[in-house]
Amino acid sequence: MPESVQETVRTHLDHGRACLDKGKYDDAIADYDKVIALDPNVALAYTNRGKAYYSKGAFNHAIADHTRAIALNPNVAVVYYNRGLAYAKKGNYDRAIADYDKAIALDPNVARAYTNRGLAYGRRGEVDRAIADFDKAIALDPKLAFAYFNRGVAYEKKGDKDQAIADFRKALEIDPSDQNAKNNLKALGVTP
Repeated sequence: MPESVQETVRTHLDHGRACLDKGKYDDAIADYDKVIALDPNVALAYTNRGKAYYSKGAFNHAIADHTRAIALNPNVAVVYYNRGLAYAKKGNYDRAIADYDKAIALDPNVARAYTNRGLAYGRRGEVDRAIADFDKAIALDPKLAFAYFNRGVAYEKKGDKDQAIADFRKALEIDPSDQNAKNNLKALGVTP
């Protein structure tokens, strides 16, 4: 590939990333479309375009782009994680779990992969597996309020009110603006 084309690809990748970071998803998609037109083997263009589609709620497009990125480079944990998020949004928890499994196999230190797999297990009614994943996420990142909150929800489903309250309180300690934790504490008859 000529150097000028490589520069153009890099420019569109960088501009697309900046647009993605600013929430300008249509602009980001347009940049990644240009990258793919110039070089359809740039996995990062599919990955980031998939993120933009996900952010727009276009989950089928996100899944397709992440699948293409995986075909080009099957060893990137975050792409499986991102595709798992899209599958979960579509309610396909089995596929989401399979993608989180792969992400964790590639990088076992991604706390959010455990948290989201725990959510998927919870949606399937597998509360004990969900709690185990939230435990692992918390062990990896003790400041992950989202994991405490969701573990609290799981304990509440199991009827363990005391543990649920402790987790909702911990979520609030980490993130005092967590309205869901406040609401769940109130629902349990506890002042946040």
